Amino acid sequence: MWRVRQAAVACEVCQSLVKHSSGTKGSLPLQKLHLVSRSIYHTHHPTLKLQRPQLRMSLQQFSSLTSLPLRKLKLSPVKYGYQPHRNFWPARLAARLLKLRYLILGSAVGGGYTAKKTFDQWKDMIPDLSDYKWIVPDIVWEIDEYIDLGSPGETAFRATDPGSESDKRYRKGLLGELILLQQQIQEHEEEARRAAGQYSTSYAQQKRKVSDKEKIDQLQEELLHTQLKYQRILERLEKENKELRKLVLQKDDKGIHHRKLKKSLIDMYSEVLDVLSDYDASYNTQDHLPRVVVVGDQSAGKTSVLEMIAQARIFPRGSGEMMTRSPVKVTLSEGPHHVALFKDSSREFDLTKEEDLAALRHEIELRMRKNVKEGCTVSPETISLNVKGPGLQRMVLVDLPGVINTVTSGMAPDTKETIFSISKAYMQNPNAIILCIQDGSVDAERSIVTDLVSQMDPHGRRTIFVLTKVDLAEKNVTSPSRIQQIIEGKLFPMKALGYFAVVTGKGNSSESIEAIRDYEEEFFQNSKLLKTSMLKAHQVTTRNLSLAVSDCFWKMVRESVEQQADSFKATRFNLETEWKNNYPRLRELDRNELFEKAKNEILDEVISLSQVTPKHWEEILQQSLWERVSTHVIENIYLPAAQTMNSGTFNTTVDIKLKQWTDKQLPNKAVEVAWETLQEEFSRFMTEPKGKEHDDIFDKLKEAVKEESIKRHKWNDFAEDSLRVIQHNALEDRSISDKQQWDAAIYFMEEALQARLKDTENAIENMVGPDWKKRWLYWKNRTQEQCVHNETKNELEKMLKCNEEHPAYLASDEITTVRKNLESRGVEVDPSLIKDTWHQVYRRHFLKTALNHCNLCRRGFYYYQRHFVDSELECNDVVLFWRIQRMLAITANTLRQQLTNTEVRRLEKNVKEVLEDFAEDSEKKVKLLTGKRVQLAEDLKKVREIQEKLDAFIEALHQEK
Repeated sequence: MWRVRQAAVACEVCQSLVKHSSGTKGSLPLQKLHLVSRSIYHTHHPTLKLQRPQLRMSLQQFSSLTSLPLRKLKLSPVKYGYQPHRNFWPARLAARLLKLRYLILGSAVGGGYTAKKTFDQWKDMIPDLSDYKWIVPDIVWEIDEYIDLGSPGETAFRATDPGSESDKRYRKGLLGELILLQQQIQEHEEEARRAAGQYSTSYAQQKRKVSDKEKIDQLQEELLHTQLKYQRILERLEKENKELRKLVLQKDDKGIHHRKLKKSLIDMYSEVLDVLSDYDASYNTQDHLPRVVVVGDQSAGKTSVLEMIAQARIFPRGSGEMMTRSPVKVTLSEGPHHVALFKDSSREFDLTKEEDLAALRHEIELRMRKNVKEGCTVSPETISLNVKGPGLQRMVLVDLPGVINTVTSGMAPDTKETIFSISKAYMQNPNAIILCIQDGSVDAERSIVTDLVSQMDPHGRRTIFVLTKVDLAEKNVTSPSRIQQIIEGKLFPMKALGYFAVVTGKGNSSESIEAIRDYEEEFFQNSKLLKTSMLKAHQVTTRNLSLAVSDCFWKMVRESVEQQADSFKATRFNLETEWKNNYPRLRELDRNELFEKAKNEILDEVISLSQVTPKHWEEILQQSLWERVSTHVIENIYLPAAQTMNSGTFNTTVDIKLKQWTDKQLPNKAVEVAWETLQEEFSRFMTEPKGKEHDDIFDKLKEAVKEESIKRHKWNDFAEDSLRVIQHNALEDRSISDKQQWDAAIYFMEEALQARLKDTENAIENMVGPDWKKRWLYWKNRTQEQCVHNETKNELEKMLKCNEEHPAYLASDEITTVRKNLESRGVEVDPSLIKDTWHQVYRRHFLKTALNHCNLCRRGFYYYQRHFVDSELECNDVVLFWRIQRMLAITANTLRQQLTNTEVRRLEKNVKEVLEDFAEDSEKKVKLLTGKRVQLAEDLKKVREIQEKLDAFIEALHQEK
């Protein structure tokens, strides 16, 4: 109906034109005439100006009916004056009624024929649009995905299922309307060209001479004006489409339609790339899936181009400083809200809020610095970031560190080589799309990245060249044709699939994306590069760039993804065959699964500590504690006290030394012994073989967990204070209740003294050398020093036999006597050697005497109960060892309670914390779980995961088609 109305308007205007031209001398202004009438009937009008008719902003007002050629009407002459008529009105009425019937019938038949003939004329008049295809951006050919022009007076936006019948009819109708719209534009341009020619002819007739150059410039300006108007119409429609699609996505996001939303294609593809980034290609499985690799010299505007494509300032910025220190994989997808999130985080950053943008830039900078190892400037570790928003083009981009020419201060010496190796690793992928960023404000000959790109893609089959900062280039470059030579790659040997020129702002980091976009559009609207046809309309602005990159990306994905899936299927088959041949009875557990299995075993072994019997704990604690304190008890307490003259002095000395020992050393020694005992038992449970179930692949992990847990474990600080009181009270008690305890104390004393006697005899043997038996049987000889010690020992033994109750220290005259006796036999000795030998000789003599006294005290319990009244036997040393033995038993019991009630649980908690930390540290797991079996299972799992994700992606890709 709206097309009929447009045609009617055209006819009315033309009829009015006929009336004015035939009946009056005045003329109607040409600008008020209908477009078709003006272009057909008034081509030689003297007031015609070279101005394109203004396009309507509403897309629905354009129709193919506006290009309908009007037929010339044959007007009957008008007779003026009065004509008398006879008053036969009944006859005239009947004639007119009959005439009306024939008119209606004739109009119906003739109108049908005329409509058919007119339609045939339209078909013959449709021009060939192939020569003007460059004028219309690619968005026009894909706009049928968003706009429905079938409804009159409104723009309908759909979110239909692709591939449905309604969607096909909708696309077909919309494409027809767009073709009609393009035909209109081409007709208007033809009219402008004809009008320009007629205008020049008219002016030539009026003797106004216009040069050919001025006419060409004027026509080009008109054509550019038309292109820019058409561009603005499309941008307005895209903006409306973006807002309405945002509303549709928000409704789906809230579940209004109650339908299950599938994961988008680009998200599925991004997951495949994330898995591939962690894949160890040790089985010659190369990653050839497409990505858009963004490379450029440092400060060439690489980050700004990415931000314009993502429509948000998401990257850290710095003046002249290297900010991109590791690759950043950015996955762009469409969504109801403009947000960003990392692969390993659930936090969403709202890109419409400045505080969230600042937090996102700070987080990216922190992750980059964390990836960079000490002593390096850049890192190959990839940061994965997803950016969603309405109207974003779906693709995966990888932002690489900027290529540098020289290493400046503060950088690692190998920074340049590292950046080159990272860039080559991404660009050598035969399906990677290289987005080469070149700074237009500097000389092209100074570019480093173009040489690198030319090496990786010499034929330019997957390279898109982008010239940034064109505004500065046009301002500073004296010859604008130089920019054209850069765009066409004539200044350096680099070929590309497409060439684009963009403007990335005025150099102010606080500029918004909208402001930069407006500035870019304004610049190219007034730029000489477009006016002089050095650049074409589809080669400028970041919007056209993003559309072209997205088209190229998906074309490359569709061409290569199935081949990559087949490659991974073959790799999976090879890995499965290798596993079956090497480990036929084992499950395919990867590193994470093996870690979980080892974790369960370690926790079970820690729990086993709680099943140790109290008797076992107390026995090992008491034995370990005595081994630790026995030397102090014998050397510093018992021997000094036993060498006193009477029992009173003995007991006094013992009490003083025990008190000092308890206050300063004993509790700390006891805690150390308990902690060491717990470690030993824990290690025993961790390392002892489990028979056939033992898997040595876990040994390194268990050892590391044990060491780290022990390092983190700290004994309770209050244990020493409470233990000190208990030990002091135990040592204060001297009351032996029964004969059994008395005998146990004597047995304990004998064992201690015999152990010390054995150590003393070994020391004397080492001092004097082998005896006569060993010398004869084993052919051993004494050294000169050992002979001197032996002679000294013999002399001291003679002195002890003369006085068995000799005190522990030698007097000066005794030392002189011994030395003279030895000199008389030709043995020269030093007084210090005599003292050292006396210490060991007297110690052996004293220990033997003490052991003999022990035997005498076996029947002394009766005298002990009478406090040794009327008895020459005094067994105070037995009481001392009973006190020590009882203290050891009470301390062992106290430590055992603390172990089972507190420390074992704290150790278990530490083990769990260590295991959790190891679980998050992938490098630690790789280091501790190693071997061919682990690596094979790891590769097999990853290849399976990649292949399954690729199959799902390919299926979804076919469904979208």
